[in-house]
Amino acid sequence: MNYFNKIDLPMNNEMVNFWNENGYLVIEDFNSAEECDKIIDRSSYLIDNNNLNNQKSIFDTINQSHNDDKYFLDSGDKIRFFFEEKADLEKNNIDKNKHFIVNKIGHALHDLDEVFHEFSHKKELQDIAIKIGFKKPKLLQSMYIFKQPKIGGEVVCHQDSTFLYTEPESTVGFWFALEDANKSNGCLQVASGGHKGPLRKLFKKVDGKMKMLDINNEEFPETDTFVEVKKGSLVLLHGRLPHYSCENTSPNSRHAYTIHVIDQNNDYPDWNWLQRPDLPLKSFMND
Repeated sequence: MNYFNKIDLPMNNEMVNFWNENGYLVIEDFNSAEECDKIIDRSSYLIDNNNLNNQKSIFDTINQSHNDDKYFLDSGDKIRFFFEEKADLEKNNIDKNKHFIVNKIGHALHDLDEVFHEFSHKKELQDIAIKIGFKKPKLLQSMYIFKQPKIGGEVVCHQDSTFLYTEPESTVGFWFALEDANKSNGCLQVASGGHKGPLRKLFKKVDGKMKMLDINNEEFPETDTFVEVKKGSLVLLHGRLPHYSCENTSPNSRHAYTIHVIDQNNDYPDWNWLQRPDLPLKSFMND
């Protein structure tokens, strides 16, 4: 498996060719340990300063219980908190253990929080986006993912363009490892080259309800490439790349931060679940 390093930037032909062939790319040491720790601390601050008893929204990719959850569906232009499926959501437990039962924070951290904004808006990221084919990259959503020890939930095999669709397709995930990610704590698994296959599903609003529509019955290839990375690594994920992560049954968390980017030149249908009616999209350079 080819891993590259921040010192290899700006992206060279070898990196672009690896991306085009495999649908993912790892750039080690993209962020410093201090940069990672700063947003880890910020996530803790956000949890401390929000009353999580006001809602009990669970993010569960297996049962998709959040699909008709208004708290989730209205979160595209907000900062909201989602619990692990296996978490004890009794009030006393939320009060005592809220740092250990949150699945993720989303979906506009990159716009609405100054610390995440600084982490997310960098010229190096803009340069990478242009190199991999974007004309006008715009940051659509962001997620802080905890992958909690012992209860961190499985994320079923999926393609990101299923959930964030443009015509033509343009979605790319920028996945930042804030802690070491390995087989024991649920690192990413990808089907290398699987982005060359079809898009299988669309998560689409139909008659006011979100539906998961099958558009191609071809089975996913096996996600047999374990993307084990060190803290500070950046992983790029093509919108059609099948990827997966298993439950975290280890005693170690696997914190990550993800930004999903689309091309402003491409149409973003209003049937997508994530809408930002009052929050215009910005590029990595804030324009």
